Amino acid sequence: MAKLDESLLTDLPPFSRLTRAEIREILDLATPRRYDEGTAVFDEGAEADRFFLLLDGVIRVVRTTATGEQVIALHIAPGQLFGIAPALERNTYPATAVAAAESLAISWPARLWRDFATRYDGFATENYRTVGERLGEMQTRMADLATKAVEQRVAGAILRMVNQTGRKVEDGIEIAFPVTRQNISEMTGTTLHTVSRLLSAWEKDGLVRSTRRHIVVTAPHRLVLLSGAAG
Repeated sequence: MAKLDESLLTDLPPFSRLTRAEIREILDLATPRRYDEGTAVFDEGAEADRFFLLLDGVIRVVRTTATGEQVIALHIAPGQLFGIAPALERNTYPATAVAAAESLAISWPARLWRDFATRYDGFATENYRTVGERLGEMQTRMADLATKAVEQRVAGAILRMVNQTGRKVEDGIEIAFPVTRQNISEMTGTTLHTVSRLLSAWEKDGLVRSTRRHIVVTAPHRLVLLSGAAG
């Protein structure tokens, strides 16, 4: 793979305060790798020996419940660090990271985390902010599961994916990575049958257009109302 250019990191929050020379130092320590769709970058409970920066694609973060069910906790968009167990003072990964689409990431040995945090201005601050935001999102998700109706949860899950990766197409905003109805059921704590019923009804009502692995939101404002976010 060709040598990575410093411009890849210049505008990203963990590195935005650094000089090009400092970014070059960081990149020279990184290992790039492409991941095919469906490939696990790392597994829940495995030794957290590396941390990662997503350059292209989407990473799906999956946790296993006490009863063995797979729950999609988060999606990671390009430009974000993930697998940052050192920031949580963990030596194992708390979840599995799977490429939701073909993805390109770079990674560093976990032993470099402390060095980066002390040596590079803004690295620690921005990454602890990221940890806080993700914990906040997880708390919101748990509250939604406990208090919101299924229709609101499904609408909210679709809107989160649109906000993270949506791209404009002729008839609306498309989620820019493959997503199945089973994926949505794993995000919302409901059944595949319920998700299929809702999406079919919304399609008839002109809110979405869906195929086997792609969703276009054709009436985003109406979906916001259904999610309860506008209330």
